[in-house]
Amino acid sequence: MLMLKRTIESAIYTYLKSDEIKTLFVWGPRRSGKTTLVDKLARELGVTKYNFDLESDREKFAPRRDVLQKIAAENKVVLIDEVQNYSEATVMLKLLHDEFKAKVIATGSSELRQKTSREFDTMAGRFNEIYCLPLSVSEIADNEKPKISEKAEFEKQMAKKLQIWGTYPEVYTSSHLAEKERIDLLQRMLDTYVLKDVIDIYELKNQKLAKDILTKIALQLGSEVSIREIADSLGAYPSTVSNYIEIFIKNYILIPLPSFKTNLRKAVSENRKLYFYDLGIRNILIQDFRDMELRQDKGGVFENFIISELEKMRKLNNAKVNIYFYREYGGKEVDLIIEDYKKNYLTVEIKSKKGKAQEIFPLENTSEIITTQNYFEKITSILKGK
Repeated sequence: MLMLKRTIESAIYTYLKSDEIKTLFVWGPRRSGKTTLVDKLARELGVTKYNFDLESDREKFAPRRDVLQKIAAENKVVLIDEVQNYSEATVMLKLLHDEFKAKVIATGSSELRQKTSREFDTMAGRFNEIYCLPLSVSEIADNEKPKISEKAEFEKQMAKKLQIWGTYPEVYTSSHLAEKERIDLLQRMLDTYVLKDVIDIYELKNQKLAKDILTKIALQLGSEVSIREIADSLGAYPSTVSNYIEIFIKNYILIPLPSFKTNLRKAVSENRKLYFYDLGIRNILIQDFRDMELRQDKGGVFENFIISELEKMRKLNNAKVNIYFYREYGGKEVDLIIEDYKKNYLTVEIKSKKGKAQEIFPLENTSEIITTQNYFEKITSILKGK
């Protein structure tokens, strides 16, 4: 597979060159490139990579002083992949930090924080965290390096491609494959990494229900999601559906967009909107890989594309903002509200074609309109300095 340069590499190399001894967590979904990054680091640094998918590697990290002292002495940087798979990880990482001042880079799902919440709280002040997510449009452009004269056409074609096939590195770099082979690749990713892994990790009982819930959400992009309606349609308990959805959110499959609430009675909504981090996964769920111009859902897909890209930028840049949507009782909506920590508001309308912004948000704000023509400029600039 083509080796792509990732945005977070600069943060990793800054950490390696510094005197910092806090554990550096690299969170993200399976197949987003975390293992590729760790393998690259292991080669460059001449150290061992420990894979906690393997019991044999987990056993090497028994939380005992003599065991961890040996590992710290043998590795100038301790590289751990899939750290969430070890139940004693938090205790072990604390010892490496406190006793041996070891540099540790640990990749995985942030489920380590969820599974061991009480123990993880004791890591306070001992770690930093960054995110390795499916490719962002800025990462793709940085790797492809289009000529200035070709930039507009490149961005146009990139948007079309990403809305159909998504941005997982493995899929993005497989454009040389026949369409059927790429669809098969996405199907394997859905079945193995999105569904089976989540089912196994959480010891859930029903893989079909998990897939059916995701499919229901995939069919209502841009609309508010009612857990009760999904539960009723699938003959499941609302609490079960809610639990599955939260798991998909924690594992970087779904992006939640809550409703913005004010004290004004005009604002209404108890439901969230849910979007996919990766549209390739969404499209394999509904089995639709037609060109966007032929699809009735193209408005919702473009909305998902923009929100997922802005969410990646938010995490990659550690932007201190919250995101919402806003709807009035009368039905008028603002697609996206970006609130910074000083309570400044940016309202964003997402339109496949040019249009005028609705001035319905009740608080003082600035506004932007994102279209298929200006999406790249807006995505890469809106959160700068936040």
